[in-house]
Amino acid sequence: MAVWIQAQQLQGEALHQMQALYGQHFPIEVRHYLSQWIESQAWDSIDLDNPQENIKATQLLEGLVQELQKKAEHQVGEDGFLLKIKLGHYATQLQNTYDRCPMELVRCIRHILYNEQRLVREANNGSSPAGSLADAMSQKHLQINQTFEELRLVTQDTENELKKLQQTQEYFIIQYQESLRIQVWPRMAQLSRKERLRRETALSAESRWAALLPFPQELAEKSTEDPAAAAEAADAIILDDELIQWKRKRLAASSLDVSYRSWCEKLAEIIWQNRQQIRRAEHLCQQLPIPGPVEEMLAEVNATITDIISALVTSTFIIEKQPPQVLKTQTKFAATVRLLVGGKLNVHMNPPQVKATIISEQQAKSLLKNENTRNDYSGEILNNCCVMEYHQATGTLSAHFRNMSLKRIKRSDRRGAESVTEEKFTILFESQFSVGGNELVFQVKTLSLPVVVIVHGSQDNNATATVLWDNAFAEPGRVPFAVPDKVLWPQLCEALNMKFKAEVQSNRGLTKENLVFLAQKLFNNSSSHLEDYSGLSVSWSQFNRENLPGRNYTFWQWFDGVMEVLKKHLKPHWNDGAILGFVNKQQAHDLLINKPDGTFLLRFSDSEIGGITIAWKFDSQERMFWNLMPFTTRDFSIRSLADRLGDLNYLIYVFPDRPKDEVYSKYYTPVPCESATAKAVDGYVKPQIKQVVPEFVNASADAGGGSATYMDQAPSPAVCPQAHYNMYPQNPDSVLDTDGDFDLEDTMDVARRVEELLGRPMDSQWIPHAQS
Repeated sequence: MAVWIQAQQLQGEALHQMQALYGQHFPIEVRHYLSQWIESQAWDSIDLDNPQENIKATQLLEGLVQELQKKAEHQVGEDGFLLKIKLGHYATQLQNTYDRCPMELVRCIRHILYNEQRLVREANNGSSPAGSLADAMSQKHLQINQTFEELRLVTQDTENELKKLQQTQEYFIIQYQESLRIQVWPRMAQLSRKERLRRETALSAESRWAALLPFPQELAEKSTEDPAAAAEAADAIILDDELIQWKRKRLAASSLDVSYRSWCEKLAEIIWQNRQQIRRAEHLCQQLPIPGPVEEMLAEVNATITDIISALVTSTFIIEKQPPQVLKTQTKFAATVRLLVGGKLNVHMNPPQVKATIISEQQAKSLLKNENTRNDYSGEILNNCCVMEYHQATGTLSAHFRNMSLKRIKRSDRRGAESVTEEKFTILFESQFSVGGNELVFQVKTLSLPVVVIVHGSQDNNATATVLWDNAFAEPGRVPFAVPDKVLWPQLCEALNMKFKAEVQSNRGLTKENLVFLAQKLFNNSSSHLEDYSGLSVSWSQFNRENLPGRNYTFWQWFDGVMEVLKKHLKPHWNDGAILGFVNKQQAHDLLINKPDGTFLLRFSDSEIGGITIAWKFDSQERMFWNLMPFTTRDFSIRSLADRLGDLNYLIYVFPDRPKDEVYSKYYTPVPCESATAKAVDGYVKPQIKQVVPEFVNASADAGGGSATYMDQAPSPAVCPQAHYNMYPQNPDSVLDTDGDFDLEDTMDVARRVEELLGRPMDSQWIPHAQS
């Protein structure tokens, strides 16, 4: 529904606020008759601070005037006659008002639309349940934009008053000098007493002085309005709220929203303009000293403005690209820092240098307490200095550290059971910014997210656990780097799900059933209801210090192994829903029991970190359910999961009932033609690697009475299809041929050969997989 239609339904105070938005600067009749056209224009796409956008603003002004003129021409009848005159008058009025400053028209209409939308939303949310999160964010943005509009208007009003004071003061000085000249004019005595009195009165310095006296104090009082409002906007809206929220969002690799940068730049521009106004007012007071508390008031306001600028500069010195939170020594890494208001405050005129150092958790605490920690570092970083660069096209001032490397690290004494992978450091970035031609100099510092330093890749798993726990459960405004030792299971579920989707790079996250499985594993509980775990707490020790019951690994190590194998080898199959994953052996059997033979599912191994196993149903004399020894990353580096499944022809259906080839055929490695396969290279024939399960071949043979349906993958050439193994012609052994004559010597010879083969050592990678 159009905003104007909803705005007309406002009542009470909301209606009065809406009506107050209109006046001579923009009549409400124009809004009413051109509502559809006004709401269809891209007012927000124009950058009011960019002079090059003035052309777009002029086009919008011309379009508005043309629409009004069209509307006026279409009015007929007696009532239409008066409306035609009124609309034509409004078209001329708007043309004359905004012809030289079309940006002001854009600013005006944006202000009106923002407030109309705010009033409509407040009315809707007041008569219905709580609005959606998107509505809440939109309202917050409208509130911020409204605050900036109010700041702009107050600042402009102050500017007008300052110009008025300057003109009045200059006029007074001229008149005062003229008065002194007349008093000493020789011909003054020749004038009549009445004429002389008239001229002296007209040029009386006292009358001009009396008229001038109120101006400086009124200006000083008005000047306090801008800094107070700007401080409120800076502290409550931009710096203490929105920017901190973005700094929390960066944990999820969030890029900097253009809105935040725009707000910070607008705030910097307004505050700096306030400071210039104060300086001009002080200059006027020096030119013509006036009794009263004006100088004290201006000095107080100037100090407030300086504090706000300091807060703005230090708060907007941010880390745009974080260094890796698991940092390996002697390994190159990168980071980017940025000053959001650098362009507006012309900091780039004297390009500052940024220095990066690594400090410990205790040193970070001391730094925030303003204790002296100068040159107190915990390691040495190579290539740790960088000059900030200004990018004219984007207006950004940033420093890109591209080739840093941690040469060495100095560790502190650890507490209790704390390991080296639980010790946290941080990268400190510091610089010095000059604002206003060295008029103001600020020392700025910012800390990176916590960093865990490792010296070997084997420590990466446990270091990642420390980082995950810190990122997920750190409270805003904490003392570095305090985190709770225990959290509720639902909190950990949310953190694991976010980490899982980010690491695997998949939109398919953890389902309710997956989380139940994880809870059963962590708490050693058999309940299948997620609600039963909602009140349970998980300690850091449970998460990654203590091994799971009956296992030699922690909960996190197992979960991280799952993510690793999915990320490296199985992501497409997980996204296709072809991997059930989070079920144990008994649950797999329960799912398969009523399915036809050849139905299989893939689940993550309980016995091996990063392992995935195949469970399938095939009813034989020996058993009904079969479980293949888990595959790991090493196995998939040799042959992919899809090809391994393609090798096993007795696996027919992916649970619950999807044909295997329908799910996996698009991932099969193309089979070379016979001529290419048989062709020798440098005198050698290229072999093929193929997945076989001898134990299952024997079981299926016993159950099937020699049927070849489930024996296509047996290692013996006698039961392998000719099409697949054309280089090995079928040559059945007469000993296994039921129709042939029995020969004892041949049988004993075969037995001796088998015994000899069994006695040989075998390469572990070629040992066939057995059931788990």
